[in-house]
This record gives sequence, structure tokens and C-alpha cells, in this order.
Amino acid sequence: MSKLNGNDQALLQLKDLHVWYELKKFGFGHAGYVKAVDGVSFDLKQGEAMACVGESGCGKSSLMKTIIGLNRPTSGDVIFDNTKLTETQGEDLRLYRAKIGYVQQDPFGALASFMTIKRILEEPLIINGFTDKEDRLQRIRKILAEVKLSPVEEVMAKFPHQLSGGQQQRVVIARAMIMEPKLLVADEPVSMLDASVRVEILRLLRGLQEKHNLAVIYITHDLSTVRYFSEYIFVMYAGEVIEFAKMEDLLAEPSHPYTLALLEASSDPDYRNALEMSEIPRGEPPSLVNPPTGCRFHPRCPAFIPGTCDVKRPPNFIVSPEHKVACWLFDGAKTDADV
Repeated sequence: MSKLNGNDQALLQLKDLHVWYELKKFGFGHAGYVKAVDGVSFDLKQGEAMACVGESGCGKSSLMKTIIGLNRPTSGDVIFDNTKLTETQGEDLRLYRAKIGYVQQDPFGALASFMTIKRILEEPLIINGFTDKEDRLQRIRKILAEVKLSPVEEVMAKFPHQLSGGQQQRVVIARAMIMEPKLLVADEPVSMLDASVRVEILRLLRGLQEKHNLAVIYITHDLSTVRYFSEYIFVMYAGEVIEFAKMEDLLAEPSHPYTLALLEASSDPDYRNALEMSEIPRGEPPSLVNPPTGCRFHPRCPAFIPGTCDVKRPPNFIVSPEHKVACWLFDGAKTDADV
């Protein structure tokens, strides 16, 4: 399957990506590493949407910041639009980042309170060399109309605090789209919004993806929203990808015990949620400084196999042509090495 094994036609390729943060003792001596991303590989084609799901602290945000060029890989490669992130700096890095739109989690915190909406949207255009004022204005009007903020002239004159939370997030999306990017990274874009607004924002993002043939990475901890948005899902735990599948396959047949626990704990609207509540298995996510040996989920896993899960790191077992899981419950199935 090309999704995890490499595809020359992919817009974005991650190859055995590691992002480790060094810890210092008393500000000077080396005290270890936080292994935030530890061996992640996947491909994303133009026009595809992929969701990255996991608990807080699993490495989702570190992965995202590396893809958009805020972090540098410790090892491995990020290749976007035929450009290696490790080989970019200065002007090349600016051009790299201009092709990626970023939708932040907290819309109010992401918008400068002292700038009008017009100035907020104009800023990336100025930074990237758009000198024609009328051209900038036309781009701003066009993107505000696309994200359904009207009347456009009235919205441009407002400050962020004069807008509702949903309107602020539409401005954040407009800013992410103003440079006509090829890839959109949405970091939990609806988690700060009212439930009534969330589906509207997800449908807006889906519409923009289809209209502009965007590749999208949708980062979330809430599996109840991914069905609105993504073709593929990968589940992260303690810096590693533990399951990867098509969206409908994973929701219909989750294979990793952690994925199953996430689904059971999701907040899907369902009257049965008033009668019972499922929880993620006992314990806390492991330390990324000293992660457990073997499968990193084994201290919390209800299907733990002593002498195996706590000793050997599981490979990617192939459940079906586009479904892989790193779990010893599937020992005996083919792996990446067999393909």
C-alpha cells in the first residue's frame, strides 16, 4: 500500500520522521530527550484529506509544527511538493511555508486584537511580496466571500473581538487560504467552538478542499468529527502511528485496542450516552522521555500479552489492503516487510 510505503506522486511524504526535544539539567547539562514524534511515515496526495487522531500529548501538534516548518526533524525526512524540509532555509523556507495554510485551534488567540480583519488578511500578502494594493484588496474580498463572511466591506473594518467565535474561525480559515496553498493543516479547528457551529466549519473546510483540490491534514482528539471530513485516518499514541486506514474501514472495524477505546469514548450524539459512559483504559499516557519498551500502549492495554507486548515493538501488520495496525494481536499477518 503506497500510503505508508512511499509514493513518488504524493504531495507530502513523511519518511521515518523523528522529532525529539532535548532536555537540559540546570540549563546546561544534557538530561535526555522528549520523543514527541518517533518514527512516523505516511504519504498524502493532492486533494486528499487525512485525519490525525489521538489523546493530548500523543505528538499530534509536534508533527503538525514540523510539517509546516516550525520544527526541524531530528531525523527522517519531510518532503513537500518535491522540497525537503531539512534542505530549506531563508527564502526557500518562506516559499515552503507559503504553500501551506495553517488553521489554529483557538481563533481569538490566533488573531491580533489590535488589527482589523482587512489588515490581518493583508499581512501574509505583504510578507510574501504582493505590492499591488488593489490586488491585495481583491484577494481579501474574494476569500471573505468564500468563507461566507458578509457583508465583506463591513467585516473588513471590524476587529476580532467584534466577531463571534464561529466568525473568528472563518477569518482564521480565510487567512490560511489567502496565499492559495496546496496543503491545509487544521489543528483541532472546531474544539473551541459551540457544538452548533462545528459542523458548519467542517463543511466549510470540506467545501474549500473540494473547490481548490487541497490536501488537508485534520488534527483532532475527537473521533466523532472525522467522519465529516476525511478519507483516511491515522491514530497516534505516544509519538507513534499505531493504526492507519480508510475512514469508513477504521470506524467500522477498529483493530487496535487503543483505537477501539477512543471510539467508545467519543462524544457522538446518542441517547445511550446518557445511560453509560466508556473511558480510555486505566492509567495515563506514558512519558515521552522514557517510553515503555515494546508496544507503548501495553501498560494500559486490556489485551496485553506478557513477554511479547512489553518486549518487542510491533511492526505494521496488514489487516486489509489499506488498513494497517501496530498490534501483536495480529501476529501472523503480513507486515510492511513482506510487501
